[in-house]
Amino acid sequence: MAVENVSVFFKLYCLAVMTLVAATYTVALRYTRTISSGDLYFSTTAVCITEVIKLILSLGMLAKETSSIVRFKNMIMEQIIYSPKELLKLSVPSVVYAVQNNMAFIALSNLDAAVYQVTYQLKIPCTALCTVLMLNRSLSRLQWFSVFMLCGGVTLVQWKPAEATKVQIEQNPFIGFMAIAVAVLCSGFAGVYFEKVLKSSDTSLWVRNIQMYLSGIVVTLIGVFINDGEKVMEKGFFYGYTPWVCLVVLLASVGGLYTSVVVKYTDNIMKGFSAAAAIVLSTVASVLLFGLQITITFASGALLVCVSIYLYGLPKQDTSKVTRPDKASDSELKQKLINV
Repeated sequence: MAVENVSVFFKLYCLAVMTLVAATYTVALRYTRTISSGDLYFSTTAVCITEVIKLILSLGMLAKETSSIVRFKNMIMEQIIYSPKELLKLSVPSVVYAVQNNMAFIALSNLDAAVYQVTYQLKIPCTALCTVLMLNRSLSRLQWFSVFMLCGGVTLVQWKPAEATKVQIEQNPFIGFMAIAVAVLCSGFAGVYFEKVLKSSDTSLWVRNIQMYLSGIVVTLIGVFINDGEKVMEKGFFYGYTPWVCLVVLLASVGGLYTSVVVKYTDNIMKGFSAAAAIVLSTVASVLLFGLQITITFASGALLVCVSIYLYGLPKQDTSKVTRPDKASDSELKQKLINV
């Protein structure tokens, strides 16, 4: 997809918002699961509410896109109410995203925000692999090199995970890493699957989002009652909710939708800068809020990850139109002879 021609200021605005949302969401979620005062909320209910808010926002965006109540109603009836097969098709990424979002809570309950932010970049090689297998695309040598560099950087970060001194709860880094591993697998597969569905028809992005979020609400509600059903019935659906928890839910809801909107206004290099900047911001916030102790291995691994993200986003060189000088000279010579 070509990047639309917009002002540099707007691109910088998109970059800043993407970076702040990613970093703030990670840090705020970590805070609510580790050092926030008060009763601990149910993460499954937070994931469910996130899907509800995304559905409401998508309905609003579709209404704005159609700019007519009649067209909006007809589109809802034709492409959602009377299209059960499409809902079933979009239920696949719904289930996968629900698992991914729940894994984020488990991971950030056991790993620092900065460590999570770095390790979560494994979604890039996972997405690359799914793109090659599911969309029949190819990667350049530089992209493959950056993928291996990224994996090496994450290995350094996880070799001896940095510890946070201000966190009082018991943590298990192995469980945290396994949760991230599941999350990145889900992210890679669901993202490529959703892209494939989008490109298979001319259906509006917001219609596809609504189809996915409707399935997502059903899936996450099932997850609530399977994992925390008795506790929710006893203490309430919104038990333990604080302004910080509401912020986490809001960031999770707006972040995904906003990213899908601004992607067309930015390129891979800017998205790479955004991811790298989010890592830096998360690290600074973790040092200040959680007492994260930066180690040499963590700093080295984080640097490798940031560089690899930048390299992966570099545009491929098009050599199909490059001609050898000697061949060009032969063609010119033949043309001159013909003219003579």
